[in-house]
Amino acid sequence: MSAPAKTEITPQKSASISVLPADRVTYVEIGEDAAGQRLDNYLVRVAKGVPKSHIYRVVRQGEVRVNRKRAKAELKLETGDVLRIPPMRVSQRPVTQAPAAPFAEGAIPVLYEDRHLLVVNKPAGIAAHGGSGISYGLIERLRATHPDEPMLELCHRLDKETSGAIVIAKTRKALVRMHDLMKAGGVEKHYFTLVKGDWVNERQHVRLPLERYLLASGERRVRVSAEGMKAHSIFTQLERFGVVTFLDVELKTGRTHQIRVHACASGHPLVGDDKYGDFEFNKAVAQGTLGMPFKRMFLHAARLAFEHPVSGEALDIRAPLPPECEGLLAALRRSR
Repeated sequence: MSAPAKTEITPQKSASISVLPADRVTYVEIGEDAAGQRLDNYLVRVAKGVPKSHIYRVVRQGEVRVNRKRAKAELKLETGDVLRIPPMRVSQRPVTQAPAAPFAEGAIPVLYEDRHLLVVNKPAGIAAHGGSGISYGLIERLRATHPDEPMLELCHRLDKETSGAIVIAKTRKALVRMHDLMKAGGVEKHYFTLVKGDWVNERQHVRLPLERYLLASGERRVRVSAEGMKAHSIFTQLERFGVVTFLDVELKTGRTHQIRVHACASGHPLVGDDKYGDFEFNKAVAQGTLGMPFKRMFLHAARLAFEHPVSGEALDIRAPLPPECEGLLAALRRSR
């Protein structure tokens, strides 16, 4: 007796899907409309009403497959990828979570905007996006602030504790091309940071490979490791204050926590870094030992230079330091 023929599944085109059916497995073929998006962001968009915690759980458990393989939430989708998405029912209990609140006018300074891109100066303390215990981040609240924009998607991320310039795509073409630019090293990225100690070299290249790992608590960390991915940072001295040094850091690669780990490995942890820093020193800084109380990590995405992904225009975007960072530098200069 011959084996029954396998049923051939024809995936739906991503452009034809606005909401996932809750009662059956869905197969989706990614088209240009969704290419370049993170897997988690795509699922949040199409699984309307499904709690983000549930979406992240089914991804972690391997129930969502990309090209028949398990995938991580941060995977960037590509044209032609085939997703298998399990049924995801909306909870029958009343949803008590309030929608994302829009920002007050002027709360998020706009550094550049046209029909394809939006670049804003993100404050410290706001996550780039929701997830992992955070209900709403910058992108969700920007969508609430600009309800008439058909699309707003992050082109890259900044840590919650990091302030500064972050690029948001307003069209799919801009998103895909910005991702291509970043992969090719076509975006010049500079950060301002204040580190503990006297950094004596005027310009120093740090090339130390980095690998990610998890603590027993499940929290993500990064360490220098010969088994890690190559990472290259260029530290340039801006001002020396003896006890601390103000630096410009150019990223030649974009690894998670790269500046923080490279600085710490060089003997100069970032001021206010609660993961890799000098905790006793940070406590003293928070109490005002540098001339004023300072209670955040001093890391700011100060400059992005790149060709506009659609027009080809050369863009050089600068994000002013926030008042608390300017205030600390002013206090240090007065105490010289």
